[in-house]
Amino acid sequence: MTGKEIKKLLQDVKEGAKSIDEALEILKNFPYTDLGFARIDHHREIRTGYPEIVYCAGKSAEQVTGIFRVMIRKESNIIGTRVSSEMYEAVKSILPDVVYYPEARIISIQKKKPETPPTTIAVITAGTSDIPVAEEAAVTAELLGNRVSRIYDAGVAGIHRLVDKLPEIRKSRVIIVVAGMEGALASVVGGLVDKPVIAVPTSVGYGASFGGISALLAMLTSCSSGVTVVNIDNGFGAGFSASMINRMK
Repeated sequence: MTGKEIKKLLQDVKEGAKSIDEALEILKNFPYTDLGFARIDHHREIRTGYPEIVYCAGKSAEQVTGIFRVMIRKESNIIGTRVSSEMYEAVKSILPDVVYYPEARIISIQKKKPETPPTTIAVITAGTSDIPVAEEAAVTAELLGNRVSRIYDAGVAGIHRLVDKLPEIRKSRVIIVVAGMEGALASVVGGLVDKPVIAVPTSVGYGASFGGISALLAMLTSCSSGVTVVNIDNGFGAGFSASMINRMK
């Protein structure tokens, strides 16, 4: 739709010719900006409840900057994942308000504060080496408007570190478990709580972990009910899914 068509639609709503629900149904189909190397979806938030989030890995700093230059014109918050320091500096040169979370490799410009549910998301790691993936999940969830409780380095090699935190974990509405090596922590947590568990296998581990495949297969074959699994090192996917669960009415 053109700007003129959207303006006419809003006028129809104001005059009662169309309801808000009818207008939203029309607006789901589908303006975007074509940059040649990217097509930026401006109605993602209307359709899904969340704005388009930019996966920056594999793009050049110039491409990332070009995408953000267009997205900043809209009222939606902007998030970019898998962002290098070079990309951040390039975006910052044109948008000084951009915030960088280096461990999570996320950049963000917040133009409006998301509604925050009263419930929390717990993010648990097996080891310190899993924290970068966990931070991608935690920061994603926070930027989408959620409260996050971080419980790091609580793996099965010292299970008492997890047990001590069970009261805090059980208060959460959804739990993200991030683990490499053999990925056992997700099954352990799944057997101790009555909340959905999102398991994130990481590429952390010695040779037979096969870059996270061992943890992935262990989590996929977990005997604990209620454990679902995202891809290797996909902290963003876990944080996004957890946010959707946490924000359900």
